[in-house]
Amino acid sequence: MVLSDKGVTGQVTPDSRVQVRRAALASAVGTTIEWYDFFLYNTAAALVFPHLFFPASSAYAGAMQSFATYAVGFAARPVGAAIFGHWGDRIGRKATLIVTLLLMGISSGIVGILPGTSAIGIAAPLLLVLLRLVQGIAIGGEWSGSVLLAMEWGDQRKRGLLGSFAQIGVPVGLVLGTGGMTLLSATLSPAAFDSWGWRIPFLLSLALVAVGLVIRLKILETPMFAKLVQNRQTARTPVLDAIRHHWREILLSAGVRFSEQMPFYLFTSYVLIYVVSRPEFSKTFVLNAVLVGAACELALIPLFSALSDTFGRKRVYLCGAVLTGLIAFPYFTILAHGSHVLVFVAVVVSFVPHALQYGPQAALIGESFPTHLRYGGAGLGYQLASVFAGGPAPLLATWLLHTTGTPYAISGYIIVAAVVTVVCVVVLKDRSKADIDDVTVYRRA
Repeated sequence: MVLSDKGVTGQVTPDSRVQVRRAALASAVGTTIEWYDFFLYNTAAALVFPHLFFPASSAYAGAMQSFATYAVGFAARPVGAAIFGHWGDRIGRKATLIVTLLLMGISSGIVGILPGTSAIGIAAPLLLVLLRLVQGIAIGGEWSGSVLLAMEWGDQRKRGLLGSFAQIGVPVGLVLGTGGMTLLSATLSPAAFDSWGWRIPFLLSLALVAVGLVIRLKILETPMFAKLVQNRQTARTPVLDAIRHHWREILLSAGVRFSEQMPFYLFTSYVLIYVVSRPEFSKTFVLNAVLVGAACELALIPLFSALSDTFGRKRVYLCGAVLTGLIAFPYFTILAHGSHVLVFVAVVVSFVPHALQYGPQAALIGESFPTHLRYGGAGLGYQLASVFAGGPAPLLATWLLHTTGTPYAISGYIIVAAVVTVVCVVVLKDRSKADIDDVTVYRRA
């Protein structure tokens, strides 16, 4: 395999093999660290932040306020996608990803030492919101760069599988973040965990960032982007150009994420509050179930991504969207009335339709944009869904349950998201077999 203008093709050389491996590793490790930090916040928002930063509120109001700070991070993601999308398509994928990693790690470390409202008053929740904004901006710029790092280096016939290296970072980050919280929750007393134990995983993120930086500094720029620089074909205003010429793909990319992202944050974050509201269930039990589900995704994401290289992105993705809609009512029926075994199984199984979509998703969205606009275009499409799907999900679920008194209102919410995704996937063009380094592929008839 030799490096050509179109990625990695032909005969294998030791140099190209090393770079492909490094790109895949940098993609996976970097996103693992970013999502480790992000999921730590999600778990803490459900278990610790309501009484630490909003102690004067009722249980319902505290949960709403905590999830509101959670939603702020999602609202900031498109901003990060625009900022880092510009530089990712101007100066390159590598340099931009180093900055996003530093931003995420440092802001998470500061959360780990942030005093509560009882110590510094109103400044505590305000600083928490500010740090969440920084996290959201960093995540907004991270995803598309990590995906492209692997996709634009490897064998173009395996873009689905290669793109999944960045996606694997989500379940690994969830395993590490949730696993850390589970271990501390199980070994420390409730008072110790709420006082200082939850801070330890946030502080450990600083050490993980150092590891990620070492790996990312050793990679080279992707061949596709290097060719653009060599030929002086980079766009001057890539984000504006992406919006102007590919607004349709940006909106459809956001739409295809509804049934993947919105239920995922219900299944991994809101579930912590809902199930624990039943007296017979503990925090540790639910965290363990989420942990096992995330571990299963480690195998499922690359499997479904590889299948998308054979059968096409849209076919695999549609299976996941339809399955999400089908489990919506059974899922909440089990959470509300099921035994420990059934609840555990339901939480774990909920990760399967997510993997069916999240695995092929990187390639499906990344392939929708030409190389010179891909970082910004893919990032905007991916992160725009965060404003309407992922961010509001726990907040709206809490409100729906409180207002209607039934979890089936949340099931209906999930089904609406699945319908939106099915429509958008059907409309979005499938470029699974196309040469994505050929700009004519993106010209409209």
